[in-house]
This record gives sequence, structure tokens and C-alpha cells, in this order.
Amino acid sequence: MMKMNEGAFDRILRVIGGVVILALAFVGPKTPWAYLGLIPLVTGVVGFCPLYALMGLSTRAAKRLT
Repeated sequence: MMKMNEGAFDRILRVIGGVVILALAFVGPKTPWAYLGLIPLVTGVVGFCPLYALMGLSTRAAKRLT
């Protein structure tokens, strides 16, 4: 199973950025390259980035042991 490796701020930025890039397919230059905006949108919604996993990175805050 995929462990979440994106923090809240990272996820928000990805969703906003993905929507903005995806919007370029419908308004603006209307280029098919704008569909690449689906990548940050989906990874932001799911909370898992495969590239982060390959590099061993995480922006998610560590849980405290209290």
C-alpha cells in the first residue's frame, strides 16, 4: 500500500498548480501539454508522489510520540 509522503502545504500547492495548468487546456493557449496538469492534481489529491518515494523524500510531518 502507498504511504502518504506529501504534507498539507505541498498537497494544496499541487492541487492549485494542477488546476491552473489544466485550465490552460481550455482557456489560454489551449495546448494539449496542459493535460500534464493532471499529474500534480492527482498526486495532490491522493497525497502520494511516486517521485518522492523513489528519492526517499517526504514533506509530511513526522508523528510525535507522546
